Amino acid sequence: MDEGQQTSATSPDAPASAASGSVGEAGSVKVPFFSASRERNGELELSAAVFGRTGHNSLLHEAVRMQLAKRRAGTASTKTRGLIAGGGKKPWRQKGTGRARAGSTRSPIWRHGGTIFGPQPRDYSYKMPKKAWRQALSLAISDRALNGKLVVVESLDLTGAKTKQAQAALAALGMKHALIIFGDDDANFFRAARNLASHKLLPLVGLNVYDVLNYDELLMTTKTAKAIEARLGSVGK
Repeated sequence: MDEGQQTSATSPDAPASAASGSVGEAGSVKVPFFSASRERNGELELSAAVFGRTGHNSLLHEAVRMQLAKRRAGTASTKTRGLIAGGGKKPWRQKGTGRARAGSTRSPIWRHGGTIFGPQPRDYSYKMPKKAWRQALSLAISDRALNGKLVVVESLDLTGAKTKQAQAALAALGMKHALIIFGDDDANFFRAARNLASHKLLPLVGLNVYDVLNYDELLMTTKTAKAIEARLGSVGK
């Protein structure tokens, strides 16, 4: 991909919740900003080094593959000839029977015998370089920001921990299938929205590439956005 071409991992059928994010002054990206009362309050400028990056989709692919590999149970197991009970006695004498030589009824070439080169329990997880992982995470977030799928709200505070209130708040923001990044101050909203099937709540420390790309929209508070800027701001340095 050319340096000036934007990375896009958004599905063509994904609903747009706001106008596409725009690039403001040098080094900043403008995203839709809502007040605590869920009313549109202009745009918020965020660092283009984190929210306006472009790059190769192959880095996103590698990050997703790594995450999915870590989720594999790795418990598939087959029994070799040494793990199957029985077969300790030689079936017949070595010579004079006219049959092929055999030392055990659990030989892999026999019925009920062992398995050759079958799967054994293993760990499929691996790690990609930390700098590459942070860059991939920044690319995923930037894709949502540059395509108008990132919405920043002043606060996610609710009057009560009620699911209906959380659902109404998300509807007011235009969220239909959103990944909601919450911080320590948003515990009340987490209790209210954790049962919503169309959305997923994720703590800031658990922010990852797969979940960002798996949901059509991305929602966070101003405080969370600034924390992400501080966390990923040195990616390009």
